[in-house]
Amino acid sequence: MSATIAQSIDALCKEHGIDRELVIEAVKDAVRAAARKHFKSGEDLNVEWSPETGIEIFSTKRVVERVTRPATEISLEEARQLAGDEVEIGDELQIPLSTTKKVVERVARRDSEISLEQARRIAGGGVNVGDLIQVPIVPEELGRIAAQTAKQVLLQKVRDAVRQNIYEQYIDRVGELVSGYVKRFERGDIIVDLGNVEAILPRSQQVRTEQWTQGERIRAVIHKVYSPKEAKGPQVELSRTSTELLRRLFEMEVPEIYDETVVIKGIVREPGERSKVAVASNERDVDPVGACVGMKGSRVQAIIRELRGEKIDIIEWSEEPSIFAANALSPAKVNQVRITDIERKKIEVIVDEDQLSLAIGKRGQNVRLAAQLVGWDIDIKSEAEIKREIARQMGAAMLAGAEVPLTSLEGVTPAIANILAERGIKDLETLAATSVDEISEYLDISFDEAQALIDSARNIIAARNEGATAQPSAEESGASASGPAEEREGEDPTARGYDEAVQTRPPFIAEEKIRAEDSADPVALTEADPMTVDELVLQEMDAGRDLRPDVIVPTPDITSSEAAVIERQAAAVEEERAAREAQVEGSKDELSRSADE
Repeated sequence: MSATIAQSIDALCKEHGIDRELVIEAVKDAVRAAARKHFKSGEDLNVEWSPETGIEIFSTKRVVERVTRPATEISLEEARQLAGDEVEIGDELQIPLSTTKKVVERVARRDSEISLEQARRIAGGGVNVGDLIQVPIVPEELGRIAAQTAKQVLLQKVRDAVRQNIYEQYIDRVGELVSGYVKRFERGDIIVDLGNVEAILPRSQQVRTEQWTQGERIRAVIHKVYSPKEAKGPQVELSRTSTELLRRLFEMEVPEIYDETVVIKGIVREPGERSKVAVASNERDVDPVGACVGMKGSRVQAIIRELRGEKIDIIEWSEEPSIFAANALSPAKVNQVRITDIERKKIEVIVDEDQLSLAIGKRGQNVRLAAQLVGWDIDIKSEAEIKREIARQMGAAMLAGAEVPLTSLEGVTPAIANILAERGIKDLETLAATSVDEISEYLDISFDEAQALIDSARNIIAARNEGATAQPSAEESGASASGPAEEREGEDPTARGYDEAVQTRPPFIAEEKIRAEDSADPVALTEADPMTVDELVLQEMDAGRDLRPDVIVPTPDITSSEAAVIERQAAAVEEERAAREAQVEGSKDELSRSADE
């Protein structure tokens, strides 16, 4: 019997890969549970096993002078009969669990009879037929129900031992790349056979664009390992969406990364669509991007195939955020990067018009991944947007009465401005009215360059005019619910509209100063010394104002009808000023005559 149990224990250990001692303890626990189920006496039972004697069941009892609890106590006299005179009160004895059986020549009832031959092996040669002897209980005599209990306990103990073994084997392998085969599908989850254990690839860790078939080889990283108490199903959870998968694949395909010549500084992914990997080299002679790409892209193509077509951008890492941001927007080409807010980590990136959609990416994917990789907010603008923004700021400055020199235009140096001045072109209005052929001839530049220069001037003028016409009139904003204010008697409506457009606009600092000096005389505003663009911008920045609009809207070139309206408005203002000056002179003459009289 003991040999059979030993063989069963060895088979369990080999099948499940668990320690022999764990299986032996499981067998002992199973027999103990079966014995308690069978006897129901409340005794403290203990089970021992050895290859020589097999399984033995003992009852642990305490030696006392007077027995009050027979299930757990034994008298001193009885204890000395069993274990010798050395036994003292308070000792604990391991008494073999036995039952009384009658010695017979032929056994008819195994639970209460024993053969003479077996009895003499247990109790000695002095036993005869008809004697009653104490026979140790063996597991085979515990009955069918007890045997079923032992089986359940044994299976549970072995299962717990196996799960604990799996936990200890895989808990230190989290993040490791493993390979297995698709075994089956359960409610959207994939059960993967890793050889000695089943792992689970849950739906949340699957790439939505990937499809798998039963028996197909699959690679994934160990994402999490559950303890025996945490999980009822597979304990090892895999992932195909983790950035660690991409890291392990690069380590496997690129020797320079494995030996840490090239270091991966950061990885961001939108699984199944696009990833960005920032790399740096620890040696000057090693190109980190080239090492990862490989000869003719062989290394990165192997990773792309494993990820089933996921696009991978390999980017050179830099400590400088502006350089890193420009690299991170690959494959788009960046013209300029400007840090707008260090504390809030905001960067403005300028690209060509044809690179704008590439820099932003499909549904903003490229700029979103780049911002995650760099750790800064990235605002992308095209060169055309920046030019329109500058034109709008200059138009606002002109509207405020500031002087915008030709040198404020892109590409116009003081030398070019002098050449234009010699030809009578000293301001933006004159430049905007000059033909392309003349500008090309004066500056010896191409027609395209000349047209771009003229367009810049026209855009600034258009922005100024748009700002003038967009402001509501003072009367409209201050009108009561009963209707608009009545027109002033004898006033030119065109001139009044122009004055209102200027006066009701939120004033700049230069205007506030002039109006504070003489708010009653609107002529003072037009006669004040104009400020340069740089002076105006600096003043407005000191006051906490931002001349840049929140939303950049392309402004069209000024039309001939708009130009005519503006000329009429300007003429009306000039006539009104001349009339007022004449009125002032007349008043002075009257005062002089009165003084003479």
